[in-house]
Amino acid sequence: MTDSLISLAPSPRAVEIAARVERFVREVVVPYEQDPRRDHHGAPLDELVYEMREHARAAGVLTPHILPDGSHLTQRETALVLIKSGLSPLGPLACNTMAPDEGNMYLLGHKATAEQKDHFLKPLVEGRARSAFFMTEPSEENGAGSDPSMMLTTCRQDGNHWVVSGRKTFITGADGASVGIIMARDEAGGACMFLVDLPDPAIRIDHVPNTIDSSMPGSHATVTIDNLRVPASQMLGEPGEGFKYAQVRLSPARLSHCMRWLGCCIRAHEIASDYACRRMAFGKTLIEHEGVGFMLAENLIDIKQAELMIDWCAGVLDTGSLGTTESSMAKVAVSEALMRIADRCVQVMGGTGVTDKTIVEQVFREVRAFRIYDGPTEVHKWSLAKKVRRDWREANA
Repeated sequence: MTDSLISLAPSPRAVEIAARVERFVREVVVPYEQDPRRDHHGAPLDELVYEMREHARAAGVLTPHILPDGSHLTQRETALVLIKSGLSPLGPLACNTMAPDEGNMYLLGHKATAEQKDHFLKPLVEGRARSAFFMTEPSEENGAGSDPSMMLTTCRQDGNHWVVSGRKTFITGADGASVGIIMARDEAGGACMFLVDLPDPAIRIDHVPNTIDSSMPGSHATVTIDNLRVPASQMLGEPGEGFKYAQVRLSPARLSHCMRWLGCCIRAHEIASDYACRRMAFGKTLIEHEGVGFMLAENLIDIKQAELMIDWCAGVLDTGSLGTTESSMAKVAVSEALMRIADRCVQVMGGTGVTDKTIVEQVFREVRAFRIYDGPTEVHKWSLAKKVRRDWREANA
């Protein structure tokens, strides 16, 4: 039992990196939260992002989850670091641990060739470029959403090139990205992934909607891909293996979202707690009223449960497992817990909680979107229910 407990202790290197990241986010990034350099939707402009990254580079916390030799921290170590980077909505942008770049770097690190890594991965790791992952398609065209098998975007080989055509939507960061990973269905019915330099005249941004969240540069664009010619050397991995590669990326990416937004909810809880301990009402501080104090107590419970769920799933991924079931469980449990935390923080702060005087209202908006992004809660529950039925059948065969 003692050995088991010791093995669960965080590594000294992860603790040290996480401490540096936390100090940087609290001291350098938090003051940027009031910076007006935002687009019409409130998302940070690239000018702001890259300015913060220069500070992160100087502080030695740029892309902290990838070590100088190109190796990654373990998932459990990454959790410590990404939670700290998430203490501000701007933290992941500044530290280069944000979505979709963090997940794209993970995928390229595992599946790209040496030449592809040098051309596409290196500028991402160095924080000099942003990327986009083109998978989701418009629902009005009955394209791929939570079910990638519905993919309508096509690719066909033409000599030493592939020609890709289709429509994509909710492509985070496409506007302003330099690196794209595009999924398309080949003539045999399998999926392929292609690495592309952006912008490209064959990829047209049709619309960038206003959404409930506003932390991602470039927001979530709808694009048309019109006879995009991609050299065969820029296919990621093998033809027809795209769905398999998507699973390599999706489980860790789901968990990384949990990590970052847990950090934001921890900060929102700190702000709400400070407010409740200072604000007087009916002859005493708010926290002395059970209705308020109990909400903050429930926050502590949800924060710890989310932390433990993330650590458990990260440990599964560190065994080499795809962790599809475990990441679905973690995504549901953590996203729902974070929604409760964010909602309580708004409620505790009353009118102040719905203003932009603090990040609390933004955290509420961002976490609400997270319950849909990376698969809605209901899709993950449906998948888990299918597993229950499958396991029952096997046990009773």
